Amino acid sequence: MAKKRPQTKGKRPQITDGEIPVVGAREPCPCGSGRRYKACHGRAAAQAATELVQRPFEGLPGECDWVALRELVPAATVELTLKDGLPEGVPSVTLATVLPMAWPALRRDDGSVLIGLQNDTASGDISRDLADTLRRALEAEPGSPVQGRRAPADGPRLQDVLAADAAFEPVVHSGFEFWVPDAENATPDVAASLERANAAAIPTARLTGVDSAYWCRTPEKNHLRWVMPHPEEQLLDALARLHAAGTSSLGEGTRLVGSFRAHGLIVPVWDLPVSVGADDIEKPAAEFAERLTGALAVDAPLTAEERRARGGLTNRQVTLS
Repeated sequence: MAKKRPQTKGKRPQITDGEIPVVGAREPCPCGSGRRYKACHGRAAAQAATELVQRPFEGLPGECDWVALRELVPAATVELTLKDGLPEGVPSVTLATVLPMAWPALRRDDGSVLIGLQNDTASGDISRDLADTLRRALEAEPGSPVQGRRAPADGPRLQDVLAADAAFEPVVHSGFEFWVPDAENATPDVAASLERANAAAIPTARLTGVDSAYWCRTPEKNHLRWVMPHPEEQLLDALARLHAAGTSSLGEGTRLVGSFRAHGLIVPVWDLPVSVGADDIEKPAAEFAERLTGALAVDAPLTAEERRARGGLTNRQVTLS
């Protein structure tokens, strides 16, 4: 017969939910329940870490540009507007694609805040992780970076803390000099990180005549990558209609080669000759936008040729997130 476990006379010290630290999944839960962490307070944390929000930037002004800056653009910044205004001592909050040493956020000496967008996040909700990083950056001591962590599962999201009616206007940079006001006086670590980042940055420009379209230059060819807000099935049908009709290109020597799926949105991609710059593609892109609007309005079934075109486009589709 198995021995009975001795009965403890005193109660275990109780810890409130807000004080429970993260421990190994198989370790006893710090709350004192006697169960393993993964079967107790670790359940909510595991769920928050694995549930993927398909469109984390949905509802934010400039959702398509949020996706582009997260996945496509090397160096860019955007001034953010907080719903409740800036706290005392914080002159500005700036979203940046990347920060030195891959910091999630930085509170500068003057109190201003920089938030990095392209960092890995701990949960499946980028919006919640970024909002948590932003809150901690606003409270950090000036002159200090903010490290990453797993955001509380019930914490606010960007949609809760950013002004819903504020413009979202990315500024694309040729390099990362925006990291420091005076690059010559940067610390050795930051200077080295700046040099590496500038060497790896692909020349990129945001088109001005259409929304959320980004030209970039690579050694062999140039590209246009255009984040679009339309529902996926409707957009793919429209692109297939244009492709079958021979009107999906952006001019001589250009070709619609496929698309990405990123954060719930579709990003069509065109190959461009190396001689075609960002300014050269402005007019063709605006003309394509008009053709796309017409194709999106068609609700007739696809023809056999259009179905083949659609199959070719979907076969070349890559999911980034």
